[in-house]
Amino acid sequence: MTSSDSTPSTAADLVRSRADGSGRSGPAMVDWEVARSTAIRLVKPGPQISRAGAAEAVAALRASAERAEAYVVDVTGLPVPSATAPVLVVDRPGWISANLDAFRTVLAPLEEKAADKLRPGTTVSALGARATGVEVGVLLSYLAPKVLGQFDPFYPGEVGAPGGRLLLMAPNIVAAERELKVDPADFRLWVCLHEETHRVQFTAVPWLREHLNTQIASVVNAAELDSAAMVQLLADGARRLVQALRTGEEVSIVDLVQTPQQRETIDKITAVMSLLEGHADVVMDSVGPSVVPSVAEIRRRFTVRRQGQGLDKVVRVLLGLDAKMRQYRDGARFCRAVIDEVGMTGLNQVWTAPETLPTRDEIARPERWLARVPA
Repeated sequence: MTSSDSTPSTAADLVRSRADGSGRSGPAMVDWEVARSTAIRLVKPGPQISRAGAAEAVAALRASAERAEAYVVDVTGLPVPSATAPVLVVDRPGWISANLDAFRTVLAPLEEKAADKLRPGTTVSALGARATGVEVGVLLSYLAPKVLGQFDPFYPGEVGAPGGRLLLMAPNIVAAERELKVDPADFRLWVCLHEETHRVQFTAVPWLREHLNTQIASVVNAAELDSAAMVQLLADGARRLVQALRTGEEVSIVDLVQTPQQRETIDKITAVMSLLEGHADVVMDSVGPSVVPSVAEIRRRFTVRRQGQGLDKVVRVLLGLDAKMRQYRDGARFCRAVIDEVGMTGLNQVWTAPETLPTRDEIARPERWLARVPA
């Protein structure tokens, strides 16, 4: 499935028009055009499929997303406003462009901070930005074939509509259903149930998007740009890595470059993401065989696929991507434990305010959240 499909191209164009760097003064920390061209050049092509087959898959995913919303609302009891975040069916280049757009939004405060320290035209600002662009591009080219769907909370949205947008990766969903040898109609609806849960979470809980964005901005703003501080941070990280290798502890590169202040905020973000992912997993499996007849078989085969093996697993561990896998597991365990005690209505207390969100410790120990938050 290639970018010749009209829907993915439209999505990519939509993002690219906002990612040209116009209106921004001062040196950039990342050459975003280098990142985009690197990622698109290196990304693996999608599965072989006819133009008619690609059009059918795109149409089926749109229909599945529309069906899924009603099931998600029914299971969760979360009210969805009439104006909701848009759904885009994209290909791999479209997904890459969308994520670069999100990265630019997240890193904007850091680039503004860097503008006070870096001089335009210097080796750091020119070569450094290009080198970082290549690194970002390589990372996105690695991730692009693996993502089935994603809710982008950073997209500002249209006037009168909530922010964020849902991206469904058509080529990856087709590739996965072929690899797993599952019923395509069941699998597409099952995937949409998970991703639609995220769309419902962010549209039914108005403060959630801003809360998450604020936490991420806090991490970015706490970044050390002073060269001496960065050298010390890397030295401390190297010592942690050596210790981890001796003890067998799982430490990622991402873990090694966090300041204590950032680590505290990242713990909060991790707890929220664990809740969001676990909640979506519980919802997608709660719909049941009356709607997705082969749901049990899909879950069994997909769980094996998630675990990964060999070099792929090593890369995911080094980049901290295995934390995503734990978020699904830990968050789902938290949600099921709370539902067992107080039902879905009781679990929905997490959406009351930022203060009722579970902490990272409470995700691991649901009884502590139940004791703290009246359900």
